[in-house]
Amino acid sequence: EADFERIAGDQVVLKKADGAILSVPIARLSKADQSYLESIRTSKIVVEPGRRKAVVSALIAALQDENNSVRSSAAGALGQIGPNAKDAVPALIEALRGKDSSIRESAAGALGLGFLSGETFLLIVFISVWSLGDHIIFAVEGPLGLKLARRGGEGHRLGQIGGARNLGTICGVGIVYLLARLLGNRYDLFYLAGAGCAVAAGLLYWRLRVGRGDPPSRRIVFRKEYRLFYAISALFGIRKQMFIVFGSWVLVSLYGVPVSTIALLYFIAATVGVVARPLLGDVIDWLGERKVLAADEILLLVICLAYAFASDLLPAPYDLYLLYGAYIFDVVLFALRVARTTYLKKIARDPADITPTISLGITIDHVVAMTLPILSGYIWEAWGFRWVFLLAGAIALAGFFVCLRIRVPATGEAPQPG
Repeated sequence: EADFERIAGDQVVLKKADGAILSVPIARLSKADQSYLESIRTSKIVVEPGRRKAVVSALIAALQDENNSVRSSAAGALGQIGPNAKDAVPALIEALRGKDSSIRESAAGALGLGFLSGETFLLIVFISVWSLGDHIIFAVEGPLGLKLARRGGEGHRLGQIGGARNLGTICGVGIVYLLARLLGNRYDLFYLAGAGCAVAAGLLYWRLRVGRGDPPSRRIVFRKEYRLFYAISALFGIRKQMFIVFGSWVLVSLYGVPVSTIALLYFIAATVGVVARPLLGDVIDWLGERKVLAADEILLLVICLAYAFASDLLPAPYDLYLLYGAYIFDVVLFALRVARTTYLKKIARDPADITPTISLGITIDHVVAMTLPILSGYIWEAWGFRWVFLLAGAIALAGFFVCLRIRVPATGEAPQPG
């Protein structure tokens, strides 16, 4: 006996009487059960204005029901009604503090989709402004780190900057956690704290004297000598998107991992990264970009195979532990992306090429990252998740041979093509 909890991708999540969570592929269910789940998935709630208040009141009361499935369904129904159920906001916020993960997720979804997205245009504007600032930092962080590094220690310096970023992430999460514990979900304070940190960072950037006498960078640089850098940027875009979209989705949809556990895994990886990023930067300086980037592709291949075949290799719950390890390991390995920047510095014909070429690399990275999920999503739906990771593994293997073509000039030599 098990109660229905929620639909997660191509799985239905059930809760047994002993509290254990079970994920069952929908394809294994009877036709009648599949039809019932499809009706739940596609249902839309439209309430006549005259009955709206009574329906919303009944659903608010249902949020206190003893049955988890009833409470989860009530939260989902309120989210579908949307802003017309605004009286339910306090009850949904209270549901976020509940012990059951499915109730918290349903309440969060109802609040996010039903009540907090009314000013869509304004939301898009602020997200775009944030994204613009974030990507400006991406473009200048690498060149800035190179200017602050001693010759031969570029990887170490960029690793230190990455470790400091991880430490900032941990501090930011800690601030939000403390504010939430002391004052509740005060999103105004969360964003005010973030804005204060942004202003402080801007002032610190303004005080930097590095590069002030340099001539302006060229607007656009595209040279065939940098073709391997462009290829490596594309490979990183593939790797990034496979992790961000499909790595997390495997855990959430196929194994029913709650959001809190995903956040904990990311926190662990960020903590490890505070120490690991400078050390990996040292490894880049020591071994060189060719060996490090080639090894990164092989490790990525292993991670993809772990995602694809964890359940075939290990029994539960050890298969899930393997995936947890793969998730953390993949986040930590993101630190090796700075090898692209150190490689570019070594092959650049002109120092003024570095910043615009890094910007073009980020553009290539994002073009790939935005288009690949369309194909991968189709593959997932048509043939299953394993083929998505087998495709990613094949790309990683091809990337290994691409990285083996990397050549950098010896110290004192002029840069050579490629």
